Amino acid sequence: MLERIAGLEDELRDVEIRLGDPAVQRDQNQLADLGRRFKQLDGIVRCGRRLRAATDDLEVARSMLSEATQSERDELRTEIDDYTAAIEQETDQLKVLMLPPDPNDGRNVILEIRGAAGGEEANLFARDLFEMFEAFAKRQRWRMEVLSSSPSDLGGFSEISAVLSGDSVWSRMKHEGGTHRVQRVPVTESQGRVHTSSATVTVLPEADEVEIAIDDRDLRVDTYRSSGPGGQSVNTMDSAVRITHLPTGIVVAMQDEKSQLKNKAKALRVLRSRLLAAEQEKAAAEQAELRRDQVGAGDRSEKIRTYNFKENRLSDHRIGLTIYKLDRVLAGELDEVSDALVADERSRQLEGDL
Repeated sequence: MLERIAGLEDELRDVEIRLGDPAVQRDQNQLADLGRRFKQLDGIVRCGRRLRAATDDLEVARSMLSEATQSERDELRTEIDDYTAAIEQETDQLKVLMLPPDPNDGRNVILEIRGAAGGEEANLFARDLFEMFEAFAKRQRWRMEVLSSSPSDLGGFSEISAVLSGDSVWSRMKHEGGTHRVQRVPVTESQGRVHTSSATVTVLPEADEVEIAIDDRDLRVDTYRSSGPGGQSVNTMDSAVRITHLPTGIVVAMQDEKSQLKNKAKALRVLRSRLLAAEQEKAAAEQAELRRDQVGAGDRSEKIRTYNFKENRLSDHRIGLTIYKLDRVLAGELDEVSDALVADERSRQLEGDL
């Protein structure tokens, strides 16, 4: 492992030099890629140097042990124990840092939430999930930009999409994709009976324009009059846009903006990300059938999590995690669940299951 670190130190120096190249600094895509690689290598090299120092110190302490006096031997044995523990800790950390990076790490995330089974209650739950992710994003210091929303009659969302950007946004949010199930008494229930409803969450890595080239000839663009809240100017102009990607049949519609051009730009942003996700899923299917869908989330129709309001309980079925502080999780304190999912993914990677 230390031999590999020596090679990575050379690569780190090379990346650092390239980051200072004016030509690279003018190319924002290359600059971003090199910046991400520098950050990754810097963490690995720092950990490797700590491991190398602890290993060297351990060898020195052991060599001194045979010639030391009794009092010195006791002190050296303590140092040996400390160095051994440090080596074990740094080795474990280095194994994690040297895991192959997810190709989508560093990307923004497009989040889509839809009410599913359960009628209006499902739409209300979709709003709860959106507000949970919105509060979680604030805790993580991420930026959220709503792209489109379709409010329901009782104040929920039949559908809402947003872009999340920030540090580690993909590595955490990718585990949220799937079907989320809620068990509670709906506001429309007069008998006080608990109902089960669900909402779906789709998490897509945002694609760059240069990465997913879209031929205008492959698009059918329809404009129509926006519906729902927004005032007269929204409802009397053909500002809403629906884009159909003819080769794949993917359809994206946007109507939140008063400007047709802005709605089209947003729709293309989502379309690129859906096309990127489709390409990645196709590539993953060719490598391993079990990885056709979002990494680590399984099939999107699978119920990944249950939110039980009566018991104030959240259960994540993929890792067998149950916690009794649903109210705090819905307020944005999703860290414990997110940390557990990230740790599970790393554990499976280290065991070779991913």
